[in-house]
Amino acid sequence: MASRTQPLSHHSRTGKRTLAAIALSFFLMGLIAASGFKWTGAAIATETQTLVTTVPEASSRPTSFAELARQMSPTVVNIKVTKARPVSSGPWQPRGDHPFGEFFERFFKEMPQRPPHFRQQGSGSGVIISPDGFIVTNHHVIDGADTVAVILADQQEYEAKVVGRDPKTDLAVLKIETKQTLPAAALGDSDQLTVGDWVVAIGNPFGLNHTVTSGIVSAKGRVIGAGPYDDFIQTDASINPGNSGGPLFDLDGNVVGINTAIIPQGQGIGFAIPVNIAKSLLPQLMETGSVTRGYLGVSIQSLTPSLAQALNLETHKGALVSDVMPNSPADRAGIERGDVIMTFNREAIDDSRDLATTVAATPVGDDTEVLVLRNGREKTLSLTVGALPTQGVATAENEPPSRGEWGLQLRNLTLEMARAQGLSDGQGVGVVAVRPDSPAAEAGLRPGDIVLQVNRRAVGSIDDVKSAIADNDQDQLLLLVKRQQGNLFVALSKEPAK
Repeated sequence: MASRTQPLSHHSRTGKRTLAAIALSFFLMGLIAASGFKWTGAAIATETQTLVTTVPEASSRPTSFAELARQMSPTVVNIKVTKARPVSSGPWQPRGDHPFGEFFERFFKEMPQRPPHFRQQGSGSGVIISPDGFIVTNHHVIDGADTVAVILADQQEYEAKVVGRDPKTDLAVLKIETKQTLPAAALGDSDQLTVGDWVVAIGNPFGLNHTVTSGIVSAKGRVIGAGPYDDFIQTDASINPGNSGGPLFDLDGNVVGINTAIIPQGQGIGFAIPVNIAKSLLPQLMETGSVTRGYLGVSIQSLTPSLAQALNLETHKGALVSDVMPNSPADRAGIERGDVIMTFNREAIDDSRDLATTVAATPVGDDTEVLVLRNGREKTLSLTVGALPTQGVATAENEPPSRGEWGLQLRNLTLEMARAQGLSDGQGVGVVAVRPDSPAAEAGLRPGDIVLQVNRRAVGSIDDVKSAIADNDQDQLLLLVKRQQGNLFVALSKEPAK
């Protein structure tokens, strides 16, 4: 019987194709090897560079801050302050009917008398900004100090004079008199800082002179509730008690910030005032001792998405005007309640904080333009910047309570504030802060109280309070105070000077 050729099965055909594919692969690999092509990781990275994020090489990272520390440490000073504080009330003494009354009476009479005050010491840091002895530090370092001393890197100690202070930004300027030319640090440009940049802090944490720490810029533009012009640099360079007022340097040795605050509960969370804020204020602080800020005369708030929707606005950028002070620069320029300020002096305004900072930095008397959005239409208005009221008044909002003899820090009420308290415009003055151990504190005054009368005279501004106090020839003041929903009289007593 003649044999028949059997057809190839499916599995036989697949096996032959696999062998052919393997043979082709080895052939191509041989060609690649023969061509000398370098099939390396670098070649792969070149082909896929649009998909791979690279990091800087190790050589671009600083290996040591020794030279920077050596050059810049002499510009950093230790600031030592002393403050007089009242001694707390004496030890408990028994009533006259106490069974051991006679014994205790003799015991307490024989005890040495303590002075009415004790000296409290504190310390901070500062940075020399001119060879003739001007030094920048934090306001809170020297606030309330009776004496201020500066200790240089060579341990020479000088008495320092506070020539300027600005509580709103927590900056102060000191001056020491010396015949030697001092090493001064250059002020850099904090606007050029970017998140991730290396920075170095030098200061006196816990009294350890010229301690150097390093880190990076963690964030910019932080608002931490320290004041109306918050705009902090956040860094993980260690900033501890005693670092306050010291400099934050970039890698070129330029001051880019003034170390100010920490979050005690967090590790590696410190804050510095951008040096550009300081640079804009230093001329005024050095020449006049205080800062005169631009004033617009509006109550403003940021636009939330819900507010923007309710106002039929396509954007939530800008500052919404909730009120306009009568006869203020804004009122004279024609700004109205409900306007959204989009630009000021040709600078874009993203939110209410932007506007407050921009206006404050504008010189008083400057003529500028304001672009507002009114009923969906843009309108350009001309405006002359005014001066922020109550500058230079010891009891004003911009001055600490320690500067006033009664221990009160006050502020004028806006129309919105007055209405919220059920008051009319020009009625009452708000209490911002009360100095501990002051006549105001002893009388029980609190932040949030509203002073309606001083010695039975109605007051509606800080100037009214100042005038009423000036006319007072007694060591007492009688205040009518509004607290929550009720009014009460409060008597302040000041001990005669001894």
